[in-house]
Amino acid sequence: MADLRVGIFGYGIGGRVFHAPLVSATPGLTLAAIVTSNPERVAQARADHPGAEVLPDADALFAKADELDLVVVSTPNRTHVPLALQAIDAGLPVVVDKPFAPTAAEAEKVVEAAKAKGVGLTVFQNRRFDSDFLTVRKILDEGRLGDVFRFESRYDRWVPKPRDNWREFGDPAEAGGLLYDLGAHIVDQALQLFGPVAEVYAEVDKRRSGVSVDDDVFVALHHVNGVRSHLWASALAGTRNPRFRVLGDKATFTKYGLDVQEPQIKDGMRPGDPGWGVEPASDAGVLGVNDGVNHVETVPTEVGRYEDFYAQVRDALLGKGDFPVDPASAVETLRIIEEAHRSGAR
Repeated sequence: MADLRVGIFGYGIGGRVFHAPLVSATPGLTLAAIVTSNPERVAQARADHPGAEVLPDADALFAKADELDLVVVSTPNRTHVPLALQAIDAGLPVVVDKPFAPTAAEAEKVVEAAKAKGVGLTVFQNRRFDSDFLTVRKILDEGRLGDVFRFESRYDRWVPKPRDNWREFGDPAEAGGLLYDLGAHIVDQALQLFGPVAEVYAEVDKRRSGVSVDDDVFVALHHVNGVRSHLWASALAGTRNPRFRVLGDKATFTKYGLDVQEPQIKDGMRPGDPGWGVEPASDAGVLGVNDGVNHVETVPTEVGRYEDFYAQVRDALLGKGDFPVDPASAVETLRIIEEAHRSGAR
């Protein structure tokens, strides 16, 4: 059977670091087209993927819709909805990068359009396949913490000077700021682990001089099942803080360090290479009770599996499984982000 042909909108960090390498590394998929008009990115795309056609704009790609089996929207947030709707109208299954849309209402519009047209739709929540998140999920599945009552998650950076890109722009249509950028990951992970939310409280701040969007946020979620999730994201975290801490009535799990797949891709590694997705042993988490009677044990970190995302997309297109992310779950994440913004403004 011939490979499924994939077109990618955008060759910024999303297209260049995540989508193009992962699509190219997935058996059964061929990267056929990349859309970018930036001259430097055009040259980079051609050098990185000489077998792909580099196109100047969306119209040029949609003119070849009958030659493609899937498109990926990895462009600035304000363009996610119009490009996804165009793809659906053309009958093309579509992967939309996170955040799915600037608002939950716009995201719902895309979901309904896909249902009406019978077109496949999913959202690139790649951090469901992070090594550390997979480790937390495994520990929870094994019941080693007992009844969990609090989940803590931090996704911190040190970026003291704002960058001149759309993620820092204040226009609401841009969906900029950390709540949309990193919050789309950590809120999604909390919902995946502990389910629906009954209450949202947030502190949403602008800490760096001259910024137009939030760069330091805290979100507290009270899940319907009673678990409380405490989520942090900051552009001004200068020290290493726990990535995860999960508290139960039998034990606590604490994990430092970030998943390594993004820096590995930047360094030229690909799925299947030796060491792919393997975190340093020094970043392994610890689980237990450190009270002098009980003990704390080291928990080996699971191997990261970003490659699973596009493998599942391929299988869904072939009728052999479900898409990796139900877009309805991404809509719910946006609802939480919107409520967090409202709470933080009070």
